[in-house]
Amino acid sequence: MFNRCRIARAQADNLLTRSLIMLQTTVRPTMLMHVSRFPAGLLLAVMAIGCGESPQVPPERILSETVISGPTMGTRYTVKLSEMPAGLEENELKTAIEERLETINNQMSTYRPDSELSRFNRHQATDWFEVSPATFHVVAAAIEMSEVSGGAFDATVAPLVELWNFGYTKGSDRIPTAAEISEARIGVGYQKIQVRQQPPALRKQDARVSVDLSAIAKGFAVDQIAEYLDQVGVAGFMVEIGGEVRTKGIKEDGTTWTIGVVSPEQAVRGVHQTVELADRSLATSGDYLNYFEQDGKRYSHTINPLTGRPVEHSLASVSVVCPECMRADAWATALMVLGPEDGYNLAAERDLAVLLIVREDGRFVEKSTPAFDQLVNKSRGIK
Repeated sequence: MFNRCRIARAQADNLLTRSLIMLQTTVRPTMLMHVSRFPAGLLLAVMAIGCGESPQVPPERILSETVISGPTMGTRYTVKLSEMPAGLEENELKTAIEERLETINNQMSTYRPDSELSRFNRHQATDWFEVSPATFHVVAAAIEMSEVSGGAFDATVAPLVELWNFGYTKGSDRIPTAAEISEARIGVGYQKIQVRQQPPALRKQDARVSVDLSAIAKGFAVDQIAEYLDQVGVAGFMVEIGGEVRTKGIKEDGTTWTIGVVSPEQAVRGVHQTVELADRSLATSGDYLNYFEQDGKRYSHTINPLTGRPVEHSLASVSVVCPECMRADAWATALMVLGPEDGYNLAAERDLAVLLIVREDGRFVEKSTPAFDQLVNKSRGIK
């Protein structure tokens, strides 16, 4: 299970219900997205229930699309197929999908005490600890993301998240002391984790360090399901887990999968921007559902691993489009930590398609990279 914040999840579920009603009345379908990395529904994922650019498509044709869904990783998964692959029944497909999700849970969940990752976290030694190739792959990707983001992304940040009461056990809203933050930071630092490919294994340089893959594993799971669907011959699909989304091909009605980024404005909670997602992945992270206020100051659940404190910049939401969902997932977290200036500069430097929504003088302002503008313009037929 990867959902760290039960309260935020409940808020997201309520928001999703309201959003679905709204989506059914819009011309273009939308799918809203998630937080960094407490699913909190900032990306309210899910639906592809609308009718794309062709509202004239008969309802029965839309309803003929196959939708498979169920619980996983502390949230839900949804798989929507333009058509079933030949020779495969829907129940067989659902079983195969859930077996793959169960395997990933058994490898990387921090909620399951017998998972590979949980056993590694309890391992009070600095020798090599053998893991599956999948766990190696995701931890190695997490370390790579930490390096390219200058430590903004860090899979060892959980002690600080718990200290600020945004973790597994929701405590009272309080500001930790400087001494408490310093103590928690002893167990934080991606440099304290090593990976070995053959045979796949992890090693701690400090036995107190633990790894939490909440900010990247759901994206990896989306990729795994997408690759499986590709292997069995599904021509068009949308895969979503807790707000992380990946698509291939087109919908059954011939239109492109269209995803909407939720507005961070609390009074609105509507769709801020839509993106036509063709053979790509989208992840969104934001700060507007999971936070607390004290003495007039807002404390976000997004913790900067380098300071040990919640971020204090004006970035409200960041959406990232990548070929791989795992990368989009991790980048959304990293850029949310970096903020509107450093995050934008790094995204532009690496030619990432990114939409940032920034608080500015009491309103929300868009800031998008050239790659994102190019993506949107292409979908709209603008050269």
